[in-house]
Amino acid sequence: MASPVPEENARPSAGGLLNIGQVLDLLRPDFDSITIPKIRFLEDKGLIKPERTAAGYRKFSHADVERLRYVLTMQRDHYLPLRVIGDHLDALDRGLEPPPIEPVVPTVPTVALNSDGLPSPESFLRRDNLRLSRKELLKIAEISEEQLVALEEFGLLSSRSGTGHFDSDALVIAKTARELADFGLEPRHLRAFRAAADREVGLVEQAVAPLARGRDAAAVARAEDAMSQIAALSVRLHATLVKAGLRRR
Repeated sequence: MASPVPEENARPSAGGLLNIGQVLDLLRPDFDSITIPKIRFLEDKGLIKPERTAAGYRKFSHADVERLRYVLTMQRDHYLPLRVIGDHLDALDRGLEPPPIEPVVPTVPTVALNSDGLPSPESFLRRDNLRLSRKELLKIAEISEEQLVALEEFGLLSSRSGTGHFDSDALVIAKTARELADFGLEPRHLRAFRAAADREVGLVEQAVAPLARGRDAAAVARAEDAMSQIAALSVRLHATLVKAGLRRR
């Protein structure tokens, strides 16, 4: 008895229908991670419904391929869960416009600024729980993997220890570095900013040290308040000195 032909090698049927291997060939140029098990999984979730031959082989129409392309695009570019993508497809099937795609990834956080555009003390006390994957950081900051690796190598940013995720500070640094790159400043040129920041951190910690010796809650609060105010003042001084120096040129 002859062995059954693997589904991906089955010959296409009449009427322009495609087998799963041909669908894979059509999608792979745009979605290099697509696999046959992935297509079968999306079918199991009800997002596509290819025809079946008498022998049980899947046969896909060009409409099925475009449906798959839509699902994969929504996953890759908008991080939409399959449940939401299913709602979109249902709307399209009924001749409706799918709901607008809401941002599902964090944007650059708004930093509290003074009227002169410089960070306020409150901005140094800001804490958030933002956690970005490496892929999300690359997408939102609009930088390449090569640029991110360079920023890490020169100590300008890093992921959170033990988690591999990046926080809002890393996001702002990455985005700012990308904007500076438009002026020809590469990550290696930004080491001076890292060194200057480390010196300023040392000065702030030295000034706050006497207040931080107390162990009660009030002492901790006073130390944090002083730290935020000194940090804001140091940034103001630094920015004004740079501005004044450029005006003297």
